[in-house]
Amino acid sequence: MPVDHYENFPVASLLLPRRLRRPIEAIYRFARGADDIADEGDASDAARLQGLADYGEEIGRIERGAAPLRPAFNELAEIIAEWHLPTPLFRDLLDAFAQDVVTKRYPDYPQLLDYCRRSANPVGRLLVHLVGRANEENLHRSDCICTALQLINFWQDVAIDWQKGRVYLPQSDLERFGVGETQIASGRCSAEWTALLAFEVERTRDLMNAGAALVHQLPGRMGWEIRLTVQGGLRILERIEQTDGDVFQQRPQLGPSDYLFIASRALFM
Repeated sequence: MPVDHYENFPVASLLLPRRLRRPIEAIYRFARGADDIADEGDASDAARLQGLADYGEEIGRIERGAAPLRPAFNELAEIIAEWHLPTPLFRDLLDAFAQDVVTKRYPDYPQLLDYCRRSANPVGRLLVHLVGRANEENLHRSDCICTALQLINFWQDVAIDWQKGRVYLPQSDLERFGVGETQIASGRCSAEWTALLAFEVERTRDLMNAGAALVHQLPGRMGWEIRLTVQGGLRILERIEQTDGDVFQQRPQLGPSDYLFIASRALFM
């Protein structure tokens, strides 16, 4: 379970309190390992679903207080017990990854949000639990941030996801703006496409801003970690806008000058 490439996840950042690095890395390894089962390599769908079911079996053993069958889950079991982490959040992640195996299109925005509720929001909720701030308002704000980050990845990766046979843009939005999947396949940016991406960017920005006040509820360095995460996501949205939504020619990403910009914005949140 490598610790190197889970999107928008603060993995053992220097900003994080040392005591939180071990539980965060354990959560990360679980999420990364399960996501790779669903998404990497050339395994059959049946094999991917079985692999995720095996992960679910381990969570079940942890819930029952039994020792994991696979040594890789021993540390996670210790972390869940020590920090009293809710295991349904781990099951939500597995459910979302299994959905990725079989679901390649989303009819509308609410169904996409339901996917994000299980694929992204559990990570934020686990972090909020780790710092002891898991009240209803903080969890809601965390959900807004995590869903926004997930959507930003989708808008960045339209071309990459197409190669995997997936379209995360809601089908109802494609129809509303007069954009067909043939346009995604050809990587062509038109006025209709620009309008579609502008629409998605704007409501994703609104969602991120709706959760941003969470940073004032998180203690110390964790608050600063999430400030930078929020501002990084907002900056990616600006990069998408600057290209008129043309995510085909070059995937929007951040450079050194962006990080200085993000840090300066984080100071004044």
